[in-house]
Amino acid sequence: MQSVTSISYHVAIEYAPTLQDKMQTTIAIIEDNRDFLRRYAAMVDAAPDMRLVGTAANGRDGLAMLERSRADVYLIDLGLPDINGVDLIRQAVRRHPDCDAVVISVFGDDAHILSSIEAGATGYLLKDSTPADMLDGIRTLRDGGAPVSPVIARKILQRMQGRAPGASRTRTDPQAQGLLTDREVEMLRTLAKGLTFIEIGELHEISPHTVARHVKNIYKKLAVHSRGEAVYEATALGLL
Repeated sequence: MQSVTSISYHVAIEYAPTLQDKMQTTIAIIEDNRDFLRRYAAMVDAAPDMRLVGTAANGRDGLAMLERSRADVYLIDLGLPDINGVDLIRQAVRRHPDCDAVVISVFGDDAHILSSIEAGATGYLLKDSTPADMLDGIRTLRDGGAPVSPVIARKILQRMQGRAPGASRTRTDPQAQGLLTDREVEMLRTLAKGLTFIEIGELHEISPHTVARHVKNIYKKLAVHSRGEAVYEATALGLL
């Protein structure tokens, strides 16, 4: 009997997607705990708007999967037996710049959080999250947000609140440096007002998907992962 890993891996290589499949969010999972791996695979398989394209039970197989197939979202465990999950996040983002790498981990300490974010993770979910919360997190991610477990969000906020605005910064106004486009600055200002993507789209006469793309670019350029962080960072830099 084939394992979940081998079955999903062959799907990633041999499966020919239909037009309907191409509209789904493709997911790949790198997780060494077999029980968690099966649970996450079943979770994705049960979601009509998602499609599982590969799984790996260790870092080595995860690297091979990154080389041979692409996914919209990579769910990556940090505590792999052979390769640091942070290194896999870095590899995923380097090989597939348009993908999203989301941490799934039992670790919620500052060191793991910061190293993952610095490596390029766009989400951080603890393993005690419910399947429904994880699926909602993935959908939020694809809409331009950044899913973070409540405990992790609190840690990030506490860390940011402990840093005085402008302290220990060497950067100047990013708009003057050309870091953000004029359009992105406009998006940032409306984002700070708490408007939804639909409301921002109506205001600027663009689609919500275009808004999400702008917001995602803003997050990457400011090295943040949520609306609150973006507003905080932009305020500290003198943009708002």
